[in-house]
Amino acid sequence: MSATRRQILAGSGALGVGVGIAFTGALGDLFAGTASAQGLGHEGYGPLVPDPDGLLDLPEGFRYRVLSREGDPLRSGEGPVPSNHDGMTALPAHGGRVHLVRNHENRPAAVHAVPTVEGLTYDPAGKGGCTALTLDSRNRVLSERVALAGTAVNCAGGPTPWHTWLTCEETEDRAGTNGYTKDHGFVFEVDPSDPRRTGAVPLTAMGRFQHEAVAVDPHRGIVYETEDAFLEPFGLFYRFLPRKPLGGVGSLRAGGRLQAMRVPGVADLSSVRQTGAVFDGIEWVDVPDPLAARTPVRLQDFGPRGITHAQKLEGCYWGGQCVYFVSSFARASDGSAADHFGQIWRYDPDRRRLTLVVVFGPDTDVQLPGESPDNICLAPSGGLMVCEDGNGAQHVFGVTRAGEVYAMARGRQNIGTPEAPEWGEFAGVTFSPDGRTMYVNCYTPGTTFAVTGPWRR
Repeated sequence: MSATRRQILAGSGALGVGVGIAFTGALGDLFAGTASAQGLGHEGYGPLVPDPDGLLDLPEGFRYRVLSREGDPLRSGEGPVPSNHDGMTALPAHGGRVHLVRNHENRPAAVHAVPTVEGLTYDPAGKGGCTALTLDSRNRVLSERVALAGTAVNCAGGPTPWHTWLTCEETEDRAGTNGYTKDHGFVFEVDPSDPRRTGAVPLTAMGRFQHEAVAVDPHRGIVYETEDAFLEPFGLFYRFLPRKPLGGVGSLRAGGRLQAMRVPGVADLSSVRQTGAVFDGIEWVDVPDPLAARTPVRLQDFGPRGITHAQKLEGCYWGGQCVYFVSSFARASDGSAADHFGQIWRYDPDRRRLTLVVVFGPDTDVQLPGESPDNICLAPSGGLMVCEDGNGAQHVFGVTRAGEVYAMARGRQNIGTPEAPEWGEFAGVTFSPDGRTMYVNCYTPGTTFAVTGPWRR
């Protein structure tokens, strides 16, 4: 292995030569029983093979299918495939089919807006939203249509136990800003089997802030939410207590309580540097004004003990009995308490315990893994799949249960120049319900891939 590859450290000590991530027992327990990941080693499924078509490099034995590209006609005839493919989920459909629900993180200057459709449009001035693809068992596209329109900056989200998608607006723009006719910064529910059943209704009780991702506790129905605030004051980690937990499609419209996490004695999660650090007695504090009518939620008064902030809270997912969430990076120059290149945190609601389970960094080679984890999911063969949102070449990285990092995919679509190449980040990595296909987006140019191969090798 090249000595220039980025190392991923636990605390202050490198975990061996090359690339490694520290998994404490918390994350290791989650991956127990998926022993096929243990044999992957640093090389994972093997070296990436250059794609002669210049789209996506994969290990030998894997192949991809392009499902959809921005600018091409939607199969519904509603207009062009929108730009900026971001968060995504794969949900089961009848007859072994798959519903793929895809966000479009469109701002006012987006090239291809999500087409407005009657009954599915929240704000005609919003260019973001979701599209839904239905695939057969061989990943052939059977349909592709608008599932939500008129929203803004739809970044990530999360699936529900009742097989819908919660899509998140990563903005706090009000009506009258950027031409919008309605306030933005909400979560919307999307039913890919029948988008008109969910319509374009903001789930206002879940708060109005710069949403990134959500994860639903399938046992209690609690919804956890991340806030991607890049500049100080940084975002918060939230939970939403629904009035109708696990109530099915539309149940979140009944409202509930929004709370923010307080870690006693910790004002900023970036100040925690040691992998395996544990904090008990986590507190949840009611948000004074979830709609942020006067003051952004993260600036509101949470009492004399304050609240716990963190820079760039992004990916969020449920695994086992716990919720995991990602801080993509922190920079002291932006106002964080300390620098880091990415953290993954685990919250155990039964024990009210927060644990720092993964630490990324430091950066030594921007062409190789180790910084700015963004969208993230559990892999069926064990460990994680991570979309890196950094500089240089853009990859999807696998992380084994033993904490080793390997390159799973590399983007080859140059959006720069031959002299100064650039590559669009990956986003929305997710797996089919049967675990046989990895779906992932290239953000720019918007491209959705289905990757198949010997996942359980």
